[in-house]
Amino acid sequence: MRRRTGVRIAFSSLLLAGTWASASLAPTASAAPAPAAPPASAGMLTALQDDLGLTAGQARARLAAEKTATRVDRAAQRAAGSTYAGSWYDADTGKLTVATTSAGRTEALRETGAAVRVVRHSAKQLDAAKERIDSLSAPKGVSSWHVAPRSNKIVVNVVAAQKDDNDVRRFVDRARKAGPVQVETVGKAPSTFAAGTVGGDPYYTGNVRCSIGFSVHGGFVTAGHCGQAGAAVRGWDNSPIGNFQGSSFPDNDYAYVSVGNGWWTVPVVLGWGTVSDQLVRGSAEAPVGASICRSGSTTHWHCGTVLAKNETVNYSQGAVHQMTKTSVCAEPGDSGGSFISGDQAQGVTSGGWGNCSGGGETWHQPINEILGRYGLTLHTA
Repeated sequence: MRRRTGVRIAFSSLLLAGTWASASLAPTASAAPAPAAPPASAGMLTALQDDLGLTAGQARARLAAEKTATRVDRAAQRAAGSTYAGSWYDADTGKLTVATTSAGRTEALRETGAAVRVVRHSAKQLDAAKERIDSLSAPKGVSSWHVAPRSNKIVVNVVAAQKDDNDVRRFVDRARKAGPVQVETVGKAPSTFAAGTVGGDPYYTGNVRCSIGFSVHGGFVTAGHCGQAGAAVRGWDNSPIGNFQGSSFPDNDYAYVSVGNGWWTVPVVLGWGTVSDQLVRGSAEAPVGASICRSGSTTHWHCGTVLAKNETVNYSQGAVHQMTKTSVCAEPGDSGGSFISGDQAQGVTSGGWGNCSGGGETWHQPINEILGRYGLTLHTA
């Protein structure tokens, strides 16, 4: 692949999470990380301040508390066992709340550092009910549905303008027979964020522009709706990168692209000059309520919070399961891009509604599911 000098080098990476085109940057990827790494780059802290309305001190404190909450959640799941009913992070208290169906587990759960709430339905029961709803055919007026630990129910989101449609009502009635359901309205239906070919720093397949998610050993992961297995991929300068080795959409929205032809991978999420480029150090899953940021080739860098997990999203092309919903905005061309919390990879951008001028919501396909599906190893610093 051609090498370039100057400012363009910083943006010649394979978009977001890092297959970089500049040979001069390669030594950085192999350098040993600093002994005491900060909670995030200065740029990410600034982005959290801007998008979440925090001070610098509050942003640092929040990232530290969320990292603790992630550890607590793992310990709490072990302590709760079959009585585990989900968890969520409260930014106001800086603590993780864990739900359980057994009052007898309360003390053991508190010893993990979590706040505790006793509820009726276990996570296993709610997941089973959601799977029954997943088997239903959803009309266009139904936006998505997910297990909501706070309410201990399955939230079904319907488009407000279509909530009284007969098909929507029938779906909700059938969903309520599958388990405890709570209906909420949303302003718009979700759609994927692929785009036609335009200028910028994208990757291309056919006439579609998307964004790279995360580097893995041998390639990168991205959204499945961006290309089918076997499709050729080109970089920002139109030089060949590799091919889609696997792709799934709908039902899932993930893909794996091989890397060659002079391109290589590094464990970096691109900050686009808005924030410092962020090293990727792992893929520990952030809890509901945690802060999260997204990098994409159209709107670059934006932050928000995790709103829900294991949500089924009803796109016009078909339902996609096990998605994570966030308050982060996105626009066409951002599809496939990186979602990261602190220095931990979270997932690849799938779709949503709204834009980065007026706001909206965006879903990502969790990274660990993609790694497991294709037997991949995340490239970490």
